[in-house]
Amino acid sequence: MHIASAWPVLAPFVLLSLSNIFMTFAWYGHLKYQGAALWIAVLASWGIAFFEYCLAVPANRIGYTVWSAAELKTIQEVITLVVFAGFAVLYLDEKITWNHGAGFSLIALGAFFVFAKPI
Repeated sequence: MHIASAWPVLAPFVLLSLSNIFMTFAWYGHLKYQGAALWIAVLASWGIAFFEYCLAVPANRIGYTVWSAAELKTIQEVITLVVFAGFAVLYLDEKITWNHGAGFSLIALGAFFVFAKPI
């Protein structure tokens, strides 16, 4: 398969991974700066989120040519959990505990059913 013909299949994974990095920083990055005024955190988060949208909208527009909306949302949610887990550990110095892993696993199980062929 040529990369150009594979792009609609791959674009959601690539672009949503990048967009989720921006979104995770927009939503949670300010937690390290509790001393900053809330309005500054909101404006900074909004500015970061702009770049998330610049990646997420094309990811969904391109991906919708081969994936359903439910599948695109599921891809996005699984990527969000993976990115968030890495962010929490590496940036916020938090630990992922067994109950987090169990909860994330149940969400992954739900993703399995979204992509399963209907009976």
